[in-house]
Amino acid sequence: MTQQVDDILEKIQALEQELEVEFAKARAGLDYGLEQGRARFEEEVKRRHEALRKGLGKYLAGASPLVVLTAPVIYSLIIPFVVMDLWVSAYQAICFRVYGIPRVRRSRYIVFDRSGLAYLNIIEKLNCAYCSYGNGVAAYTREVAARTEQYWCPIKHARRVLGAHARYVHFSEYGDGEHYADDLKQARDRLRTMDDKAPD
Repeated sequence: MTQQVDDILEKIQALEQELEVEFAKARAGLDYGLEQGRARFEEEVKRRHEALRKGLGKYLAGASPLVVLTAPVIYSLIIPFVVMDLWVSAYQAICFRVYGIPRVRRSRYIVFDRSGLAYLNIIEKLNCAYCSYGNGVAAYTREVAARTEQYWCPIKHARRVLGAHARYVHFSEYGDGEHYADDLKQARDRLRTMDDKAPD
């Protein structure tokens, strides 16, 4: 990679850190803290949240009939999500050990913490848990696939890829056969020496 690309990547990382600081400032005004990894609200905040909760009867009465009719379709995706979760977990447990790739920590991607929000009713909490699981499984699967691609085929595509994973920027340029063997070795070395905090 050129120095200019490295400089741009450094700027992006600095901006991401700056964004995290701004998110932290916004969270600071919401009167909650983390204790042993769980969000804890002050009692007064909990009472205000409970007052904001929409009762089940009112919630269901306000629901569009078409939304209610599509609910089984939405929730039917739980089956492929569970199968994907189990299959990807088995895949990396077996194959990543053989390849020497650090395993993806599933718990960093699948997070259930919205159930502690007192302003959500039971249906909203169920919906949040479902979305947390589905998006978490997708993100977890993507990271497992990204590490697999980095190990087996770290080559950029000829065409622009929308939403490429964070590891993609370090891949070998399309058509650069002269450097491919070295790039592949470097990509595998980066994988083996990484921790699970972020893409290398």
